[in-house]
Amino acid sequence: MIKVAPSILSADFSNLGAELKKVQRAGADLIHVDIMDGHFVPNITIGPVVVKYIRKTTRLPLDVHLMIENPAKYIDAFVEAGSDMITVHIEVVSLKELAAIAKILKRRGVKFGISLNPATPLAKIKKALALVDFVLVMSVNPGFGGQAFIPSALTKIRQLRAIFKKDIAVDGGINHITGRQVKEAGANILAAGSYIFGAKNTKKAINSLR
Repeated sequence: MIKVAPSILSADFSNLGAELKKVQRAGADLIHVDIMDGHFVPNITIGPVVVKYIRKTTRLPLDVHLMIENPAKYIDAFVEAGSDMITVHIEVVSLKELAAIAKILKRRGVKFGISLNPATPLAKIKKALALVDFVLVMSVNPGFGGQAFIPSALTKIRQLRAIFKKDIAVDGGINHITGRQVKEAGANILAAGSYIFGAKNTKKAINSLR
């Protein structure tokens, strides 16, 4: 089943509560929350305090994507803020750290995901697959919304689907055209920012991704 996760990176933060309610009414399945620290990626967004208030605004599951260094240091804070899913990047954690995070999140009832950047080979996450509930494939270089989809992500998704039977999410440059391509490649969770929050008809945009 295809799930659509509007990415709040493209939302109007001056009216975030209304933006979240809008995509919830339009049929979104999850809310994708990008956390950036200005170190792992060249941008800074929000932290656990804002996630806590997002949690109060929507009943949808919060898919919290940690694009940060030292994610283990902040896992408890994001769980306590109301995260339902937490993703960390393979580029900043060891297998030992991943195992420790997986143990914490399983105990807390939070789904655990691993993500990899466009330049990171799939082989880098293979040993981690047994520890996670889902994989998030980046189809743009992380840091900013509104970027163009990187086609090489499709090959990575196909190869991943051949060895991984759980959820595969894709983030970056997703629209009605690239959304179809990633679904055909094997992805089933689509994170989309500007395509959804910039649409005149939010419901139509979400349905087109399904």
